[in-house]
Amino acid sequence: MTTRKKIIIVVTTIITLFLVWYLAIKKSDYCISFTVKAATGTVYQGVQEWAAARLIKNNEKYIVIEKQNFDFIKLEMIKEEVWIDYTWTLASINDSVTKVSVGIKDYNNSFYNKLSVPFFNTDFKKEQIKKIADFKTDLQDHLKNFKVKINGKGASEISLVAYISLKSVLQEKAQKMISSDAIITGFLASNNIKIKGRPYLEITKWDFNSEIIEFNYCFPIDKSTKIIFDEVVKFKTLPIFEGLKATYYGNFRTSDKAWFALIDYAKKQNIKLDNRVLEHFLSNPFNGGEEIKWKTEIIMPISSH
Repeated sequence: MTTRKKIIIVVTTIITLFLVWYLAIKKSDYCISFTVKAATGTVYQGVQEWAAARLIKNNEKYIVIEKQNFDFIKLEMIKEEVWIDYTWTLASINDSVTKVSVGIKDYNNSFYNKLSVPFFNTDFKKEQIKKIADFKTDLQDHLKNFKVKINGKGASEISLVAYISLKSVLQEKAQKMISSDAIITGFLASNNIKIKGRPYLEITKWDFNSEIIEFNYCFPIDKSTKIIFDEVVKFKTLPIFEGLKATYYGNFRTSDKAWFALIDYAKKQNIKLDNRVLEHFLSNPFNGGEEIKWKTEIIMPISSH
């Protein structure tokens, strides 16, 4: 066999294997990738909000098929006869930059899309580019509303607090706090207990899969305060939290964006964190002012395991 024939056979084999993989094995019809200045968890939440918004604006219903650790989420979109999967893979480049890859598969036209997308600007291709571009624009607008600064290792102070235990999905923690504010502050006022400083939020349990958190909404009080028994409002000494610290500037509703930045930072530094958080709100939202100037100090403890 001549060298020329060997080359032809090798090239033909490579092309054949590629076509088999591309047409029969490759899961997505089209993939769109880009980077964004945000932590992986922030992008992950943005994907969910984008899906919810498209149901209202475009009557597109998105169902979560699979999700994992705030860096992977697979959505199925069904609208009339259209059936498309969107597989979002989020890779942290650093604590403030994420690479986003979106694999898109149209089950009704998959074979045609794979043949046409590399060579032609089809309606399917144009529609998907616009969808993801809209997502990126909305996310970038959202990112203008807050800032996160990683401070490195830090520690909190010991504080005697009155607190109320709450539970919610991650996105609704602020609403839960606001709805419970009158209960705890009313109790303290009626018992002549003065609040000494700004409140804390102690996340005692955070389930990544369900995105449900259990937390204590805490108000610091004087160390000499006489403890009063109550079934709802409890008292305890908030211990020192030692771990990775970040400063968050923005509305308290989205302070968890700093949690995600700390998680990405810890991964790059090979630091294992507990799924617990301490937030110390240093600004009073009732005083108004620009939200971007509201300050919160956040610590996530380093795991001992």
